[in-house]
Amino acid sequence: MNGKILFSSEKMELIHLTLKPGEEMEKHSQPFDVLFFILEGKGTLEIGNKQVLVNSNTCINLGKRILRKWSNTGLSDLKILVIKNLS
Repeated sequence: MNGKILFSSEKMELIHLTLKPGEEMEKHSQPFDVLFFILEGKGTLEIGNKQVLVNSNTCINLGKRILRKWSNTGLSDLKILVIKNLS
């Protein structure tokens, strides 16, 4: 997994996240709202106990403290823009 911060301020952070095929993140939550935009690939976003299949050009908004886990279930890189609302 590779994450690169593209922009950071007191109110917002923009991250480009890449997961290789078969990679997954540990289940976690954050104390702020997060918006995800899938640039390329396909995968699964586990939200609590629910699994959501995602493809490119999908946008998902999650609130504070929601448990989530990303998994790349495709054959190519899963590339995601992560926008954190820190305010």
